Amino acid sequence: MPYIWGLYRVMRYNWWLLIFGVLSPMLLAQQRELKPYAIELDYYYGSILEHNSDIAHLITGHPTGFNLIYNRKTYGYNEWESRYNYPDWGFTFNYQDMGNPYLGKNYGLYGHFNWYFWKRRLRFGIGQGVAMAGNPYDAEDNYQNTAYGSRFMSTTFLKFNLIQENIYRGIGFKLGTGIIHYSNANFKAPNNSTNTLYFSAGVSYQSQEGVILTRHNHGDWPSQYYSEPITVNAVFRTGLNEADVIGLGQYPFYVFSFFADKRINYKSTIQLGVDFFFSDFLIHLIRYRQSAFPGDGIEPGLDYRRIGVFLGHEFRFRKTAFVSQLGRYFYWPYEFENRLYNRLGLKRYFGKEHFFAAVTLKAHWAKAEAVEFGIGYRL
Repeated sequence: MPYIWGLYRVMRYNWWLLIFGVLSPMLLAQQRELKPYAIELDYYYGSILEHNSDIAHLITGHPTGFNLIYNRKTYGYNEWESRYNYPDWGFTFNYQDMGNPYLGKNYGLYGHFNWYFWKRRLRFGIGQGVAMAGNPYDAEDNYQNTAYGSRFMSTTFLKFNLIQENIYRGIGFKLGTGIIHYSNANFKAPNNSTNTLYFSAGVSYQSQEGVILTRHNHGDWPSQYYSEPITVNAVFRTGLNEADVIGLGQYPFYVFSFFADKRINYKSTIQLGVDFFFSDFLIHLIRYRQSAFPGDGIEPGLDYRRIGVFLGHEFRFRKTAFVSQLGRYFYWPYEFENRLYNRLGLKRYFGKEHFFAAVTLKAHWAKAEAVEFGIGYRL
């Protein structure tokens, strides 16, 4: 009997272990599947900044609008979340009445990130998306709109908020300021763009599981442990754009880039490389200027190609990176804009991070030249 009783106790103990072993992954999976969120709504009032005298006639009123925002809250289940102080990511829908009948009303959809500071009371947000212009340029019906040459545009926002979450049952409030930029990046002329500086006030609601969850710290490893040796990269970029001359036409461009990069820590990678630009719109712009402005002294057969060197930085978020580059042309036979150029955008690595895709905006300071769609390989 003692033997049978002991065997029963062992079997019962092992049975509970088996049940625990089966249910534990399910319980953990349920915990991992929790996806706390917050919904926000804010109203804003602002002014269009006169960054270009060609849009002065379009600044006649104060733009107003609202943002409807969905935020996914992070709690450190992935390392990058704790490294960046548990940011939010999500989507924003924006409605804006531009305060001018020729500009009309714009509608935007963005993907965004929010970073927190000062005990999570100060928040910095950045968003990139696509906007639809309700009343774009038309040669017959709306030739006054020299800001938006196409119905669909690229749009970016930057904003700062003072925010207090979960004051009562997940409800909070916020005050803020920001800037909204609309431009089609010379996809089609005209493209003088607009920048709206605004002030806002709004409310937020945070889901209850987000209120009670504890944030985890997975950033114990020193950031420099993620450094890597120098690596060689090759990128091909392309797209369509048009010169500022209305009606000159849209043409493809091709950019071949080769650069070396060095990842120095978890967040940062530095770059040094060279760009080869083949922009067909310059062929037609050169011909147009030779014909329309013979006094400019543009030589026949002038080369439209450009070559530049650049220094860059990648701000890494797991397999996503924010790219910023500053370059200078050393081969620049046709003096388009100026010798310095800059590139900003997003990059996504795939698999073992050898292949990547990127969407970037190439500009000469605040003057956009093109939106580039690129694919590349990292050795």
